Amino acid sequence: MLIADEGRADSERERDGWPDIPGDTAFTIKIREADPLVRAGFPAHVTVLYPFVHQSRLDDLVRSELCRLFARHPSFALTFAEFGRYPGVLYLDPQPHDPVRALTADLTRRWPELVPYRGIFGTGLDPHLTIANHKGPATQDAAYDALQAELAPLLPLRCHVDAVELIVWDGERWQSRAEYPLGRVD
Repeated sequence: MLIADEGRADSERERDGWPDIPGDTAFTIKIREADPLVRAGFPAHVTVLYPFVHQSRLDDLVRSELCRLFARHPSFALTFAEFGRYPGVLYLDPQPHDPVRALTADLTRRWPELVPYRGIFGTGLDPHLTIANHKGPATQDAAYDALQAELAPLLPLRCHVDAVELIVWDGERWQSRAEYPLGRVD
């Protein structure tokens, strides 16, 4: 996950496909309710689109377009009841996926040059909330089985999503830059 790279050296990121450069941007959904569960060293979030345009392209016209784009999407609820795994990653599966996918689809339809996760994972990853991402193939099963058993009694977790956050890589860490409200549900 992009925020997981916060403490890694530039050469490490370049080797494993995370070539974050200062000024990179992304859209995430903060999931504060899940912060106590996360062991990955960054705040709980679901990525909507990484990367977005370089911060130098964020002018008033783009910001206005983003306000209109996100306002067309109604706020929604996500439920985190199941764990999932990618190689080296333990995550919570947000249900339903459709509202997050719709946000991503609208952004990439408007900015078709953007490829989720720089194409590292083909067309992208399913929406997910990374819980832990520090174990390698030899140790992940035992470690993640134990962590999953510890956290399972805290589920399901339900949260309301009413905004999407724009974050910017400053060369050392991801910083919150703006929040875009979603439309209201009548």
